[in-house]
Amino acid sequence: MSEAAKPLLVVEDDEGLQSQLRWAFDGYEVIVAGDRKAAIVALRRHQPGVVLLDLGLPPDPGGVTEGLATLGEILSLAPETKVIVVTGDHDRRNAVKAIAGGAYDFHQKPADPELLTLLVDRAHHVYQLEKENQALQRASENMPLDKIIAVSPQMLKVCRTVEKIAPTDITTLLLGASGTGKERFAQAIHELSPRADQRMVAINCAAIPDTLLESELFGYEKGAFTGASQQTIGKIEHADGGTLFLDEIGDLPMELQAKLLRFLQERVIERLGGRKEIPVDVRVLCATHQNLEQHIAEGKFREDLYYRVSEMVINIPALKDREGDAVVLAKAFLSRFAGDKGTGVKSFENTALRAIGNYGWPGNVRELESRIKRAVIMAEGGQVTVEDLELEEYLEDTLKETVAMPLNIKQVREDAEKAAILQALSHANDSITEAAELLGVTRPTLYSMLEKYGLRGTKI
Repeated sequence: MSEAAKPLLVVEDDEGLQSQLRWAFDGYEVIVAGDRKAAIVALRRHQPGVVLLDLGLPPDPGGVTEGLATLGEILSLAPETKVIVVTGDHDRRNAVKAIAGGAYDFHQKPADPELLTLLVDRAHHVYQLEKENQALQRASENMPLDKIIAVSPQMLKVCRTVEKIAPTDITTLLLGASGTGKERFAQAIHELSPRADQRMVAINCAAIPDTLLESELFGYEKGAFTGASQQTIGKIEHADGGTLFLDEIGDLPMELQAKLLRFLQERVIERLGGRKEIPVDVRVLCATHQNLEQHIAEGKFREDLYYRVSEMVINIPALKDREGDAVVLAKAFLSRFAGDKGTGVKSFENTALRAIGNYGWPGNVRELESRIKRAVIMAEGGQVTVEDLELEEYLEDTLKETVAMPLNIKQVREDAEKAAILQALSHANDSITEAAELLGVTRPTLYSMLEKYGLRGTKI
């Protein structure tokens, strides 16, 4: 079957009509079945989005019993399939019965190929839209962590680490470039922890002037300095019982690093201008895009503080290193922004998806989100184009390089197959059974593929 053609199953016992319909549908690969048994075999093998079903099938060609039974079996096996029933002339009663039984539409004989083509095209369009929406919903439901959209092995590994450490109180350092989602992962850790019903207090150490940061963190007593007209608790004390998130801790001034170290060691604070030690029970999470080990070597960050905040280190990969995540994230953002703004944008053109996958995204998820939001606003039709994304120049360069590069199709296919297996195994936590279901193959087939590529699952 041509990769470009869409499978269309025609269930019809009249050989003359079979021959007429076989060549009537441009852009479709027509599969013909003459009875219920052949129809179900073809349905399982080809998984068509649309089925044309004559209600008069053997052994009851003069009635509709077998046709309606075939309709029911098709929809029980593939409920998303759009079935267009073909009924006898003026037989509206059975057409209505078929619609009540789940048929998408009906057409009365004599068969009009031109009208049937319109019906099939419309049905297939609806089928494709529903399939895309279901895929997005499944992707959202099956995401490893709430509000974390990821399918790549690299990010699934990070998500599994988060799930393991969240129930503990281990101090965690999140490392990653700007825009990779460090704060989102901090929120996920908090929400999965026993402290989830308490507050999570975040403070950006790079966004507050050095002169104010100490009072923001530790609070102050009345009269501690000019303008301190009342006692004020700091962010650390405010987070008591919950989680404290110190974002961009690499920008913390040296003079405050010693005070933070004492808090992490003793779990007590003193407000500015105060003498009383105040015990505080918090889970501490930190994040930075800085290279703290380099900062230590340059004397910009205390080594003893580093060991305190890095009891657990989680490296969040850049978007360009997350296989397949850019496209999945782009579709999720498009669905959200198109819904928020009430536009008619439904999907991406194929060239736009290719550009999204090829672009390096130096600004990571934050850049992707902004670009999709702008593209949804600028799109004039129902699809976002590569021009709407302003990535056309990059796509053209990529295509030129691809054409100039000699490719071995077999190797490309094998690489893609291996990557899909690894991704499925990672998503299924190395369960062979679940990975086989995700890939749509049987367990023996997956075992053969694992043997072929030298891969091994750790769970069965």
